[in-house]
Amino acid sequence: MKLTLYTDYSLRVLIFLAARPRDELSNIKEIAEAYHISKNHLMKVTHELGKLGLIETIRGRNGGIRLALQPEEINIGKVVRQTEDDFHLVECFNPDTNRCAITSVCGLKHVLFQALQAYLAVLDRYTLKDLAANPEALSALLVKNSEE
Repeated sequence: MKLTLYTDYSLRVLIFLAARPRDELSNIKEIAEAYHISKNHLMKVTHELGKLGLIETIRGRNGGIRLALQPEEINIGKVVRQTEDDFHLVECFNPDTNRCAITSVCGLKHVLFQALQAYLAVLDRYTLKDLAANPEALSALLVKNSEE
């Protein structure tokens, strides 16, 4: 199983924000520098996270972003489901494009479907609070990384 960069970046933004004090605003530039990733990609990610109600975006000169919910209210499985474009692990998972000749009798699709469900079930057991359990250490690493 592999997550898209979009989901990876979404989770990284949320972790970054969870490591910050709730009353502090962050911005895309500092997040991009901390992770050494594209600001353009992060702009798209933060826009979507805002639409999903996971982050607050404050416009203006002193604007920025912060979590819209408490970290314990943000379920990782739900975030992954909301940010992944599809879970078509193999061709037969997508009925619109499936051309596999053995789909009707294939046992692999059932095994992969069970694996996908187990994968998502594990993610469902965790919240952002679990991923950012040590905010001081995370912040220190992110600040150090942005200075490099």
